[in-house]
Amino acid sequence: MEAMEVDSPMEMQGRGGVQPVVAPAGEDPNAPLVISDSGSSTEVDDDDDDDNEGRQTASRVPPRLPATWAFSQRAVGGSAATHSAAQGAPIRRRLRQGLRVHYPSQTAAPSRGFPDFLLRAPAASVAQPESGSTTEVSESDEDVEAENEGDEGGTSAAAEPVDPVLPPASPRLNASIQNTLPQEAVPTNSSSAADGERTEAKNLVVQSVSVASASLQSSHGEEGEGDNCTICFEAWTTAGEHRLSALRCGHLFGFTCIQRWLKAQGPAAKCPQCNKKAKRSDIVLLYAPKLRALDNSEQEILKKSLEQEQSLRRKAELESAQYKLKLQVVTNKYGQAQQELQELKALMAQAGRSSVPSSSSSVSTSLLFSLSQRADGSRTAQYSFSKAVLVSQAGGSRVLSYCEPLSCLLASQPSPQATLVPGCGVKKVSVVNMKASQYVPIHSKQIRGLSFNRQNDSLLLSAALDNTIKLTSLLTNTVVQTYNAGKPVWSCCWCLDNSNYVYAGLSNGSVLVYDTRDTSTHVQELHPLRSRCPVASLCYVPRAASSSFPCGGLIAGSLEGGCFWEQVNETTYRPHVLPLETAGCTDIQVETESRHCLVTYRPGRSNPSLRCVLMALNRTPQQDSSQLPSCSCSPVQTFSAGSSCKLLTKNAVFKSPDGGGMLVCAGDEASNSTMVWDAGTGSLLQKLPADLPVLDISPFTVNGEHFLASLTEKMLKLYKWE
Repeated sequence: MEAMEVDSPMEMQGRGGVQPVVAPAGEDPNAPLVISDSGSSTEVDDDDDDDNEGRQTASRVPPRLPATWAFSQRAVGGSAATHSAAQGAPIRRRLRQGLRVHYPSQTAAPSRGFPDFLLRAPAASVAQPESGSTTEVSESDEDVEAENEGDEGGTSAAAEPVDPVLPPASPRLNASIQNTLPQEAVPTNSSSAADGERTEAKNLVVQSVSVASASLQSSHGEEGEGDNCTICFEAWTTAGEHRLSALRCGHLFGFTCIQRWLKAQGPAAKCPQCNKKAKRSDIVLLYAPKLRALDNSEQEILKKSLEQEQSLRRKAELESAQYKLKLQVVTNKYGQAQQELQELKALMAQAGRSSVPSSSSSVSTSLLFSLSQRADGSRTAQYSFSKAVLVSQAGGSRVLSYCEPLSCLLASQPSPQATLVPGCGVKKVSVVNMKASQYVPIHSKQIRGLSFNRQNDSLLLSAALDNTIKLTSLLTNTVVQTYNAGKPVWSCCWCLDNSNYVYAGLSNGSVLVYDTRDTSTHVQELHPLRSRCPVASLCYVPRAASSSFPCGGLIAGSLEGGCFWEQVNETTYRPHVLPLETAGCTDIQVETESRHCLVTYRPGRSNPSLRCVLMALNRTPQQDSSQLPSCSCSPVQTFSAGSSCKLLTKNAVFKSPDGGGMLVCAGDEASNSTMVWDAGTGSLLQKLPADLPVLDISPFTVNGEHFLASLTEKMLKLYKWE
């Protein structure tokens, strides 16, 4: 490595004291003295060769630091400096050639205190080793202003031209350097060893400063990385030609840069970052005085994990509901087996007490055969056709309901004598003799809903498109109460926890709450949370303390989903949106004991067939004081029917007559039949034919016998469980 020599005078005092050293006469006292930044040891040689020294000075005047800065911070008088210069002996130092000294200004006089110097790499034109770092150090002295002002011209002339300088380092860095550098470093008469140690210490300090400055500059560069154009690596602006702009892919550039880029590439222009096709018309100017990208990667990761956990929870709830349903089926079968076993034991005991052995054996054999026959019959039991009753010759029947106190079915129909008694009403069909008895007029327009309460008082609640709901006594066949809802009523039901309240679902999506003790108007209105589609179905779920779904409330089903209105008290209802499909929901029915609901969807683009989805109602407990418990439902089984559903049909889910689970019944418009499925296994049990599309289904029990009634536009068909 090439070396450059810098001379510095020193003076040895005979009294053991050490005087500060100044530059020799004829040289600029303010010329800075260069120290190495490599951290390596500095070689010091005592050489009195004036010829070599003269040649080096003539070829290149090295920049020097003032003696007062190099070895002491105390002010040195002019006479003392001159005297020291006369007696001092020059010391030649071999330093790395790539280090230069730079004042903040090459023309102005140095400021008061120590001059700021910069250790920089040599110019690119000089083939010299690089220093590896660029460090700027600021020092201050108390009283060197006089010397600096006196020799301003010499310093400017002797200084070597240098490259442009970066802005000064952080004030905190300068302060740390001032605290780190020795405040009083004076040479002693112990020869060059002490000088070498002192120089090495200074080199270590400068090297640490270089590392700190480099790390500080890199951190600033990382912070400002997003403020630069990726084409020219210059900062974009908020106005002018290099203002902030973006392509359709979302990457940011300076306007002129990206415009020139796309123009140069021609028709095959692409984004410089993602290589997506781009054109000049895709450039969009952004009005962003301050642009900062928020790092939300952790938030997105948490969202994904939350979605995964919710999906797993829904899957677990579905499996739990399926296993509960299967457990119920197995429990019922186990109960039947226990009952048959008890009957068999009783028959065997009866046969053992018989006096005639031959007759006893024959009796026991016949009893066992009859028992096995009955067991086989119970396993293959199904609905068989019983009777068909004409309800309306002209058609127009819509809904069906069963009145248990009077043992009769009620089917809505237009008035058979429209000229004399216009409007619509219900026709009574006795299930005792399977005959239609009489017609009861109620409304002036089509009836859309019929419902009975649990009081067995023979009060029929009906809803119609004439904007009214009415209470009709079937004992006297007269209307006892009328409520005007103001809008067409599509559905109605009773409150099974308090028979004083009834509900009416309107065509605008609202649900009106009526108190039968108040004959004027409704007492409360439940507004829809989403759309204002008509409420096609209303079902009340009674409270059950021992159930996994203990709360009671109202399920309102519209054409675009469903909502459960939890009844907190008599006047407070809390809504819970059910996770149903947002389109095609035609009906929702509830099985109150098992806490299941049956949701019917009409065919659509994604599902070309009619679907009945059995869903288990569940309730999520309260996690903390700020979060309320939520009610929801999860699918258990899905049953598919035909590909046609032009009418808003009503289906049914109920307990199986043999006590072995639940049955699901739905009308199939494509085949004009009633389809019966086993809710536990999802298998199709029966397909009951009809002459027209089945509109409503109603199961009922009379004297221990189980029946199923299906209503078409004209006929009522009855099936008996055998």
